[in-house]
Amino acid sequence: MATPLWKNATIYQIYPRSFCDSNGDGIGDIPGIISKLDYVASLGVKIIWLSPVYQSPLDDLGYDISDYYKIHPDYGTMEDFDRLVKEADKRGLKIVMDLVVNHTSDEHHWFKESKKIDSPFRDYYYWRKGKEPNGKRPPNNWTSMFTGPAWEYDKETDEWYLHLYSKKQPDLNFHNPKVIEEVENILRFYLDKGVYGFRCDVINQIFKESLEDGKGKSQQARGIEHYLMKEGNHRILRKLYDDIFSKQECVVIGETYNVDIENGYRFLTNHEMDMFFQFEAMAVDQSPSRVFARRFHPEEMKDILYKWQQSVPWNANYLENHDQRRSITRFGDEKTYWKESGKALALFNLTLSGTPFVYQGEEIGMIDKPIGEPEDSLDVAARMVNKIMKKFHLPHFMRKKVCNRLDRDHARTPMQWNGGPNAGFSNGKDTWIKVNPRFLERTNVEKEEADETSILSFYRRLIKERENRGAIHDGKFIPIRTKGPIIAFIRENENEKYLTLINLSKKKAKIPESACMGASDLVLSTYEEKELKGLAYLRPYEGLLLKIG
Repeated sequence: MATPLWKNATIYQIYPRSFCDSNGDGIGDIPGIISKLDYVASLGVKIIWLSPVYQSPLDDLGYDISDYYKIHPDYGTMEDFDRLVKEADKRGLKIVMDLVVNHTSDEHHWFKESKKIDSPFRDYYYWRKGKEPNGKRPPNNWTSMFTGPAWEYDKETDEWYLHLYSKKQPDLNFHNPKVIEEVENILRFYLDKGVYGFRCDVINQIFKESLEDGKGKSQQARGIEHYLMKEGNHRILRKLYDDIFSKQECVVIGETYNVDIENGYRFLTNHEMDMFFQFEAMAVDQSPSRVFARRFHPEEMKDILYKWQQSVPWNANYLENHDQRRSITRFGDEKTYWKESGKALALFNLTLSGTPFVYQGEEIGMIDKPIGEPEDSLDVAARMVNKIMKKFHLPHFMRKKVCNRLDRDHARTPMQWNGGPNAGFSNGKDTWIKVNPRFLERTNVEKEEADETSILSFYRRLIKERENRGAIHDGKFIPIRTKGPIIAFIRENENEKYLTLINLSKKKAKIPESACMGASDLVLSTYEEKELKGLAYLRPYEGLLLKIG
């Protein structure tokens, strides 16, 4: 049986609103993506994951879908989408779409119809009477993933509906077989268009086992024990596989909040999905509540990733995406060692076992935007957190600091194509979100394409080496236990063996003897060394890919 494409490929995520604007309205669009397909192909990636382009009121910037069968006019038309799939295919690229079915928009016609008590759509959502004595209290004490109540009262029906996210994102009721049928119809529609697969948004939360009160007093995700990774969730995902995904080669990627080893292993071995994102490693610089900052320690990330590498058959590896802040800002050094840390993080991500994901701009070293006022954020989650903090009379400086850490706008600033107006993203006067002005002159595609030592050039070489060296893209993962900031592991198959060595810190670090036994040839160096000159120390953010034997 042939190895599926997704096992050998690097996947590139495009956030369409911020990638390339073709018509000067300040909003990225599908024709803009098509105009940049040659660039994407030049990276060496084989699959594009496209964040939502469906019809939407954009309360959560596309993750609130009002029609799954239409393209939002900001992005183009369905004809544009069909052309994107065809033009991508000409360049050896496949398209993966975002599947958002835990919830719809409250402007979806299913939800509008569900407000009628006798409607066949009534049971598409969770409508419930409020608690006695007057029904004006929510049916249970659950809180949203965005903080605040998870229920919204509707005067028209005198009932409440469930929303685990924004109140404009009512949750679908997967106890209803018709909802599952609707999802399967959506999947067939896009697979028939030539789409290669789906990244499934918050897919381990779709089945609510009960609506009993949640434990504790948390302002975020109280009640999660009643819907996270329940048996019904596994049953539904397996049904989608049996009915749809098993019929053709495609890829199913799960976004699985708070997934544990046991459920992650089951998702893969029970043919429920091909890979999934775990969030544990991306929380190493956050407090347990994920609201406040905590100092980043490379050894913590290393230990977490090693655990996942050895515990599940296949990993979806990433360091940033549309929901995460930029990785150099979080885990590297955006000033003194910007270039070195950008390359070191790339080497780490792309030599792990599993499928690596690269988010637009990551390959040129884009960093977080300047800190702004919480009220100015375009991120619905950051605004909701700010509102809650205001309610509790927390001071402005604290709200600003917390919301900056949570703000998803950091990852959504326009792609930086050059150092000119609007970073080459748009020739219009304004852009939907401001271009990040920080270090724009050094961080753009045009400048880095002309520099053989740039982060972009390193990504291209690294992606090529990963594809051409079997031990790196499908070999065993063998961790080497080290203390401190040194990361060391081996990738090995029956024909070859490679060693990754990285110092993920600002200080020189001694290499343990156990970490470099047998290393003979230098494949890649983040410091652009051409040959191996001994293995005693690694300079700040120095990374080496070495052949053993």
